Amino acid sequence: MSQYVKTFHAIEIGDGGDGRWAAHGRPAVVGAEGQLTEEDRTQQGAARARSLFETHMPELVPVLDRLAGQLTLPRAGTLLTLAAVRPFFSGCTQIGGKGTLLRNYDFAPDYCEAIIVSSHFLRPVIGMQEAGWGLLDGMNDAGLAVSLTFGGRFVHGPGFAIPLVLRYLLETCQTVDEAVGGLRAIPIAIPQNVTLVDPNKTVTVYVGPDIPLTAVPDNCATNHQHLPVPDEQERSTRTRKRLAAVQAAGVDVAAMLRPPLYQYRYDEWLGTVYTAHYRPVSGRVTYHWPDEHWEQSFTCFSPGARTVTLGQPDDNDTPDTRSD
Repeated sequence: MSQYVKTFHAIEIGDGGDGRWAAHGRPAVVGAEGQLTEEDRTQQGAARARSLFETHMPELVPVLDRLAGQLTLPRAGTLLTLAAVRPFFSGCTQIGGKGTLLRNYDFAPDYCEAIIVSSHFLRPVIGMQEAGWGLLDGMNDAGLAVSLTFGGRFVHGPGFAIPLVLRYLLETCQTVDEAVGGLRAIPIAIPQNVTLVDPNKTVTVYVGPDIPLTAVPDNCATNHQHLPVPDEQERSTRTRKRLAAVQAAGVDVAAMLRPPLYQYRYDEWLGTVYTAHYRPVSGRVTYHWPDEHWEQSFTCFSPGARTVTLGQPDDNDTPDTRSD
């Protein structure tokens, strides 16, 4: 098993216009430039991405322009649409229930931005940043929380990378029903599973470029959708095993911090980078690691940095699963 040391940052960026976002968001946007498709490097491709964004996320157009205007990159506006980049694939396990959302994010530590961001673009939002201003998971001040997992099928179509879609839902929706309605209308580039929680409802849905939005009976998801999982894929991702484990455990932080839900294969891009426990009703989230935790909230957001060790704790250590 490999262990990694990773530093997470918590930042406040307000409406994104005073330079704080640019200081932290620019490296991610610069890094994403290499992920542009050849088509999207052309004027026609850039215009297509802009048109798609204006059609499906019109409320965020002023924010997009405000952020892009702070970056001295010729393709900044195109990159920030997240409608023009090649897809990325990750692991993850998530479950919702009783007004809470719990998830493990599994990926290569070196490629996780590891930035907890508190923003107020259209409304207060806290979440784990991805792709400059997208979110891997997050909550808003209305009591809505959302998170994503890769859907396990390697297909790709025109549409948005899901982290920006989560940002859009949290900026514009107050309830699960509103967010599900928004998801139905937005094209998604690759198969994704999204779990949504508000004070009264929990829903997990499958979305993707080749399927209609499909609500699933469980309130949890790993890395497959409606099709059988090939044996080779199961050996690699353990998606069925993790789904059975999270179904049995329920919303249990301690279970997320031990196998099979906590994964150690960091060199294979399948190690758990963080565990997030959202309680959107009270506006709180706690990020957990085997020997560390960090709580943030709308009423007491604490900018700063935490350096944590990813991997299995010593036999005599007990993971810290406090949430209060």
